Amino acid sequence: MLRTVAAVVLPLAALAALHIPAAGQSKPVAKESAKVAVKKTPWGDPDLQGVWTGTEMIGVPMQRPANFGERNMLTEAEFKQRQAKRQDEEEFDTATLESEKTKCDPNRGGLGNTPETCSNGVSIGPPLYWQDRGTPNHQASLIVDPSNGRTPPLTAEAQKLAADRAAARRGHGPADTFEDRSAWERCITRGAVGFVPTGYNNGNQIVQAPGYVILRIEMIHETRVIPLGGQPHAGKAVQSYNGDARGHFEGNTLVVETTNFTPNTAIGGTSLSDAAKLVERFTPGDTGVLNYEVTVEDPKTWTKPWKMSFPLKRETDYTLYEYACHEGNYTMYNALTGARAQERASANKGGK
Repeated sequence: MLRTVAAVVLPLAALAALHIPAAGQSKPVAKESAKVAVKKTPWGDPDLQGVWTGTEMIGVPMQRPANFGERNMLTEAEFKQRQAKRQDEEEFDTATLESEKTKCDPNRGGLGNTPETCSNGVSIGPPLYWQDRGTPNHQASLIVDPSNGRTPPLTAEAQKLAADRAAARRGHGPADTFEDRSAWERCITRGAVGFVPTGYNNGNQIVQAPGYVILRIEMIHETRVIPLGGQPHAGKAVQSYNGDARGHFEGNTLVVETTNFTPNTAIGGTSLSDAAKLVERFTPGDTGVLNYEVTVEDPKTWTKPWKMSFPLKRETDYTLYEYACHEGNYTMYNALTGARAQERASANKGGK
């Protein structure tokens, strides 16, 4: 879905003072080539400014199916299955009449097709008016390390924490309070890795000023202001959902190291610990491509580091409008109001 968004309004002067390969190709992730010419900013940094989307990678799962083993490329037969699924999505998206194909289906995925919504037969679309779709390619998973494309096992400490949280949720409804809903639903944050492709709002904007890089994420309207001057990280007592980031350039590659996450920050549903560190690398590739890598190190949560890698595509006619999530968040009101109505109906039924 193409959106057009207002230019970043940031006090830059004040800050200064302080190969997407075509869909049938087999290797969507490219590496920096010595032949890639990268222009410089007026102050001499590699110029990575622009809007970079991960939309084309929608449909590539974060974790690889276990039966793939160490193979991160689809066979031609598997690729045809991915193409067929995309064709089914297109037929659903453009349908004009209700049919068996358009009814709510939790196995379809996407907005409005979940076990929770489909229990009442409620779906969003068609026609699909705000969800993004990817372009089929051969990459089997976003995770490339470990070689099996899956997150490493959780540590004993993280397993206990997950079990304790699951136990606390037992006997708790999905909308007893606003705290039962996810941080994403509550318009707080999408999580620690905002560049990972998602159902919609896949715009990511890079803005640069002397001594700073600004990473602007369309989803939830998050902006990270990253110093490049070698400043130390904030003290451990200073935590935030997006963490504390510091950056530098290695050749043409922007490297961003982020620490100091809150325990409520998660990746793929798993909470990070106070020992978490993310290292992101933004490397210019072929024309119009920025290769993105993120290495996750959290010795209290996973038994070893792991890495995702995928290309971002420059979109010159894609601008980011403010995603006014809180102002339009009818989900929270409706979910909590509906839960209270269900409770009253259940109480009335029991009293008869």
